[in-house]
Amino acid sequence: MIDLRLLQQFVAVAEELHFHRAAQRLHMAQPPLSQAIRRLEAALGTALFVRNQRRVSLTPAGAALLDVARRTLVTLSDGIEHTRRVAAGLAGQLTVTFLDMSVADRLPTILRRFRAAVPGVELRLQEGTTSEQVEAIVGGAADVGFMRRPGIVVPHLAVELVAREPIRVALPQRHALARRPSVPLSMLATTGFVVTPREKGPGFHDQILGLCRLAGFSPVVAQQARQMQTVVGLVAAGFGAALVPASVAAVRRRGVVFRPIRVSAPEDMLHLDLIMAWDARRASTVRDRFLDTVRRMRSDG
Repeated sequence: MIDLRLLQQFVAVAEELHFHRAAQRLHMAQPPLSQAIRRLEAALGTALFVRNQRRVSLTPAGAALLDVARRTLVTLSDGIEHTRRVAAGLAGQLTVTFLDMSVADRLPTILRRFRAAVPGVELRLQEGTTSEQVEAIVGGAADVGFMRRPGIVVPHLAVELVAREPIRVALPQRHALARRPSVPLSMLATTGFVVTPREKGPGFHDQILGLCRLAGFSPVVAQQARQMQTVVGLVAAGFGAALVPASVAAVRRRGVVFRPIRVSAPEDMLHLDLIMAWDARRASTVRDRFLDTVRRMRSDG
């Protein structure tokens, strides 16, 4: 095996073609340098230099090794620098999962800020339901996710609030209650509901059903849809009503109206939380830089 130091010594002699100048460049005495080159030649079984009293020159084998040695040292230097940047959270990859509803609001700004601050990190984005995101994070396929509260205990899953928004009711534009400035939830007892499947997000699903129970009824599920924009599309098509976060209501859509709801319920049930989640067991400097970006945005308002 040829160690790094021996390769550096060879390159110095090959570039200087003078043992004394090479030794000065390496900050060492000439005799140990001459001995090192002889060890290298013995290890390779061939002469690398032609030496005489007037000059030193490379043999064909020496010229071939010089090309390889230079590329090796550059590759190693670049690799060491990249390793240091990864360790400092300035390079590498970060996989971020998200709900479709979070994209319309905060996530694009978060991503822009992070990319501007740390351009050396490659961002990989994956859309998914809350359950899919939790599975990806716990399984190591994702680093951080933006989701609703899972509604179940997930060991080692760290969570932090990103945003809290009120719940709105989405109604077909021709619904009898669509002209009201706000809608008593109890008046929707006979209306079918469009909901997301519980297995894709138990927390959100159970919160919606819990609000209906507090209003005195169990909702009739008319349709189910995985994504919130699909839920709103089904409402616009007349399949029923839906309870959605206010960020979804901020996006205008033909055939559907959004109204505040009235129901006697705890304040936390009347709002939906968008959280970021990550696996607390896994250390990642890049991920921690990303989390700090989100925290600074929250503190800036």
